Amino acid sequence: MKILVINAGSSSLKYQFMDSDTHEVYAKGLCERIGIDGRLTHKVPGREDFKSDVPMPTHGEAIQSVLDALTSAEHGVVSNVSEIDAVGHRVLHGGMAFTESCIINDACIAAIEECIPLGPLHNPANLMGIRACQKIMPNTPQVAVFDTAFHMTMPEKAYTYAIPYEYYEKDKVRRYGFHGTSHRYVSARCADMLGKPAKDLKIITCHLGNGSSLAAVKGGKCVDTTMGLGPLAGFPMGTRSGDIDATILEYLMGRYGYDIKEMLNILNKKSGVLGISGVSSDFRDIGAAAEAGNHRAQLALDVFYYSVKKYIGAYAAALGGVDAIVFTAGVGENDASARMAIASGLEYMGVKMDPDANNIRGKEAVISAPDSKVQVLLIPTNEELMIAQDTAELVRGR
Repeated sequence: MKILVINAGSSSLKYQFMDSDTHEVYAKGLCERIGIDGRLTHKVPGREDFKSDVPMPTHGEAIQSVLDALTSAEHGVVSNVSEIDAVGHRVLHGGMAFTESCIINDACIAAIEECIPLGPLHNPANLMGIRACQKIMPNTPQVAVFDTAFHMTMPEKAYTYAIPYEYYEKDKVRRYGFHGTSHRYVSARCADMLGKPAKDLKIITCHLGNGSSLAAVKGGKCVDTTMGLGPLAGFPMGTRSGDIDATILEYLMGRYGYDIKEMLNILNKKSGVLGISGVSSDFRDIGAAAEAGNHRAQLALDVFYYSVKKYIGAYAAALGGVDAIVFTAGVGENDASARMAIASGLEYMGVKMDPDANNIRGKEAVISAPDSKVQVLLIPTNEELMIAQDTAELVRGR
């Protein structure tokens, strides 16, 4: 089935057009500067990239430019929009309403709207993408795939915060977690690669990039994850602080006169490895600075590796043991030194790395030693494929 996968942001829109069965990607691209002026970058494998300045005052014009590119005689891959069987939309926050992907209808849209307070930056943009597609492609089935859905299997003891319970009952304050589509994809691929049923495995998935999270997956279901009500929680990331003593907020706000908006801006955009290193939020830049002798850059890396390692240990305890650890996303897929630094010291758990097997980038592989009791794998994530497959399954089952 030919699926158009849409990931709409407030001023950008990423897309992939692919076959959910063969996994072939026909085209992909990016609409930027929506609401400002508009720019389209359209890529077709084996052809030169097509770039064009296209007026995009709203997401409607952005979607239309995508469809024009896909059906263009010069740059397209289909002759008519009718060849697009369905559209799958990445939606950030499904709250407690969605435990799996769903066909988009009025009830689905209303539930996504109700989750806007939980995802104030992303859900409105996701809705703009959905509504633009509905208007331009009214007869094409649409599916919503939620970043939070995979984590809805967490038990109460894992998602409940130790604050007055009324905030959970009245305001839905709880741990939700994100990157769920990625964690679901790589944990399933891990089971496939090991040739074992997912129901028999205890897996820790490490989605490490500019935004990062871990998930503890038991029997194919998430039982815990590092991100919380929002994506700020967990361990330090590119620009996010990760878990932090709330007393720090009170202290800094009182000392410098910050309001809560400025304080959260610091924690979300000026902290993490950027804040520690003072160099960059890009781990490649920090690594280069560390190699050149920059102490703060090395400290940023050490804090990151140490924090990830701590969570792996915690999740091994939560799972009652671990069969496999999976590295994925930008850092997890491409940084061999990061994987080795995180895995080193986990020998007590039965982890034994193979330095030669680990010396790869972006390819599926078992990177632990043959005699390692815990298998360590590198699995490139593919959220778009997961969205396409969910979309195809739901549309076929209508």
